[in-house]
Amino acid sequence: MKNILIFLKMAWKTSPAYILVVILSALISSAQIILNIILPKLLIDELIGEKAVARLILFGSAIVWNNVLVKLLQNVIKRYTDAKKKWLSDTMVWQLGEKIMNLEYSYLENPYYLDLKERAVFAIHNQNAIVGFVTTLVNALSGILTLVGLVAIMATLGPILLITIVIASMLILFCYKSSSTRIVKTMAEIIPINRRFGYYFDIALGKQVQKEIRLYEMEHMITGRILEDASATCDEFYAAYRDIGMGIGAMGAVCEFVSAFTYAYVGIRTITDFLGKKLSLGSLGMYVSSAVTFADTISTVGSEIVNLMQQASYLEPYEEFMSLEEETKSDDGVIFEGPVETVEFRKVTFTYPKAEKSVLNNISFEIKRGQKISIVGLNGAGKSTLVKLICRMYKPDSGEILINGRNILEYDYHSYMEEISAIFQDYRLFNFTIEENVSCKSVGSDVQRVGKLLEEVGIAEKIKELPHGIKSQFGKEYDEDGIELSGGQGQKIAIARALYKDASMVILDEPASALDPIAEAEIYEKFNSLVEDKTAIYISHRMSSSVFCDKILIIDGGTISDFDTHDNLMKKTDSLYYKLFMSQAENYKLDDASDTIKNASYLF
Repeated sequence: MKNILIFLKMAWKTSPAYILVVILSALISSAQIILNIILPKLLIDELIGEKAVARLILFGSAIVWNNVLVKLLQNVIKRYTDAKKKWLSDTMVWQLGEKIMNLEYSYLENPYYLDLKERAVFAIHNQNAIVGFVTTLVNALSGILTLVGLVAIMATLGPILLITIVIASMLILFCYKSSSTRIVKTMAEIIPINRRFGYYFDIALGKQVQKEIRLYEMEHMITGRILEDASATCDEFYAAYRDIGMGIGAMGAVCEFVSAFTYAYVGIRTITDFLGKKLSLGSLGMYVSSAVTFADTISTVGSEIVNLMQQASYLEPYEEFMSLEEETKSDDGVIFEGPVETVEFRKVTFTYPKAEKSVLNNISFEIKRGQKISIVGLNGAGKSTLVKLICRMYKPDSGEILINGRNILEYDYHSYMEEISAIFQDYRLFNFTIEENVSCKSVGSDVQRVGKLLEEVGIAEKIKELPHGIKSQFGKEYDEDGIELSGGQGQKIAIARALYKDASMVILDEPASALDPIAEAEIYEKFNSLVEDKTAIYISHRMSSSVFCDKILIIDGGTISDFDTHDNLMKKTDSLYYKLFMSQAENYKLDDASDTIKNASYLF
């Protein structure tokens, strides 16, 4: 019941008018059923009795208009609700997208919450669960209101029939409760299988993995997994529907008993006064019709309640996801007025959620304005984590990160982010134009500046060859004339995007990993002029970035092992930096043995 109220509140918040209209529809439907039982009784009794023309016309007209007007209203409401259903579903998807944009970043790297997000999207977008939930709830409400009216009618016949109906209702609700419990249990067991199905179909249809599937003939393994899960699903549903069928059969037997008992009881009361005052023919029809309608309605209500619980189980991931804590982006913090003068880590320790070991341990260092800093370390040392902390994607467990002498969490989020620009190794280009991917604006971008940056990063000639130049669209999913770029070309676009922002600090986390060593070295060499007087932080597995930097920060096992210039670090022949640098220099050594390490470093 708690979840039902939560989801109803969600739907109400999204569209109160829609909820009111469907409730009105339920009331109208219930009223029509009750009136169609009562009005014929009045008409029959009048025909047998006094036969007053005025009352005959009144009751006959009431029967006709009850059905005509209700049908007209139902058609009008249906037209409205059909239009609103799509809008309601789309709005819920939009709210889900807005929630994702405002979540704490840590949720978006946690497999559990990523899975939760997929289930929430599936419930709203694929299962249309919120519309199904509201529709089912209204149908159940309509049935309950109808039952109340029917019980009120049959209660006028005396306690015997009423007691019988109450007992029968309790038996039917018990059967439905057993069935609903079985359905909820089944859905809980099926959901993990559905997630796997989704994954298998995603990889089977996704273009990113088609090369691997064909090269390694993985289609047999994928279809085999699908068949295994399909078999498990069939077994589970067979057992579930067997149990549910037994419950439905028991409910049907109870309903038939109620109908038979009502026929017998009302029949006896019609032909004799043995069990009470004799009934008129109109009353006979009314009570028999009430009993038959009661049996059908209680069966429908039970079915709708089961469906309601099923729809609620679909919506549980959505409700859980929407209740997650959002990232604090308040505008009441200190306005950050750039540029970045100093960046200081002061005894910072950080551990990823649900991880047992800290990634960074008691980190302390300081970067001054305009410095070019290279962060070097082995995989998993904590280099990218350090960058995510600066970008406020995570908060330190302890210690402080200070920019211009103030804790970065004290700054107004939006003004702070205006001064930070970053390119990550897993950068993304969107199905927009090249111009929009660089400027991140649909209108009002500086076209000349976009062109200049594309030229500086070395991709202008390629773009000039395209039919639409910087107006060319990425991807062919939505535009058959869309373009595809190589990994290196795409990263140059991402670099231009970072520079277009004109932030006072630029962070480059493996920005050129898809480039060959020579192209990467050229990119880094140009950065001195590209970033101008900005503070720049580079992360790279190759040491080419280090040669052009003022200082190199060495992270080893989550701690800082050194922070010095390239020349000074190269004098420490037992240091991690020296070993990494010389190892890569050896790999790229030129044929001429007299070439210097400086020349060799240009290539890695």
